Amino acid sequence: MSHRNARTTFHGRLLMVHRHQAGWPKAHIAAAMGVSRKCVHTWISRFEVEGETGLLDRSSRPHTMPTRTTRRVENQIVAWRRRHRCGPEEIATKLGVCPRTVSRVLNRRQVPYLRDCDPMTGQVIRASKSTAVRYERNRPGELVHMDVKKLGRIPDGGGWRAHGRREAPDRNRRSGNGFDYIHSMIDDHSRLAYSEILPDEKGPTCAGFLQRAAEHFRSNGITVIEEIMTDNAWAYRYSIREVCAQLGARQVFIKPHCPWQNGKVERLNRTLQTEWAYKRVFTSNAHRAAALAPWLNYYNTERRHSALGGLPPTSRLTPTS
Repeated sequence: MSHRNARTTFHGRLLMVHRHQAGWPKAHIAAAMGVSRKCVHTWISRFEVEGETGLLDRSSRPHTMPTRTTRRVENQIVAWRRRHRCGPEEIATKLGVCPRTVSRVLNRRQVPYLRDCDPMTGQVIRASKSTAVRYERNRPGELVHMDVKKLGRIPDGGGWRAHGRREAPDRNRRSGNGFDYIHSMIDDHSRLAYSEILPDEKGPTCAGFLQRAAEHFRSNGITVIEEIMTDNAWAYRYSIREVCAQLGARQVFIKPHCPWQNGKVERLNRTLQTEWAYKRVFTSNAHRAAALAPWLNYYNTERRHSALGGLPPTSRLTPTS
């Protein structure tokens, strides 16, 4: 395949042929054009067999690929993705293939990324922003991220996800069911996470959550929290100062309107939605709330994290017992 600096474009190859037909020795053609004698021989030989068509660019892909993933395995990968809506790491573990192979197959089959799809239907719903700036602290507790995610409450009997938008009992927005506020904290190094469903995001609520989250981290071996990163919400700027002082932690605030700077907890929020809140149909708000603690335990002790080399967060913590 030629490029803008290539010596052997179609016209260059044709010039080799013309000079050879004019009686130039192949060695002189190679020296004049700055290429090897083998290169000149290749294009002249191809012209003699195929004519000018033989001088055109062609794919360098081999005619046969004995090690290519079989069609049956590719179908299994795509089917597993559509049925379970999980990433390459989990699919690779289940089917016994390389995660990179899974990624290539999904890309070849034009399967959209999970981050762009509805977690229940698999339909493409968003185009997400990504950043190349990545970082990770060196030890547990050096930095934790804290945030709140608001989710609409589910009416008894199930909402629109269970019955469809037309038949759902909560279509009147003015007399809706209200919201749950999912407060979350995650350790930057280990990705250990803790979340609670609380009635609001006011200052005292945030302060109480921080105390309980710190206790949970302490029970898992993170005895010291050095820095706490949050957005610039009033509750974080003024209401958790005393708790931070008690913990001996310094507050760190992200730049306004740049939530990706607090990206690890924002990613946790999205994972909470796709793998807990919207993974399956819940028939009541209490039903969904009861599923949070078991899911968090799975997240911390079993779920594979690509940033941790396919291991769960507890793999980076010192056992407490």
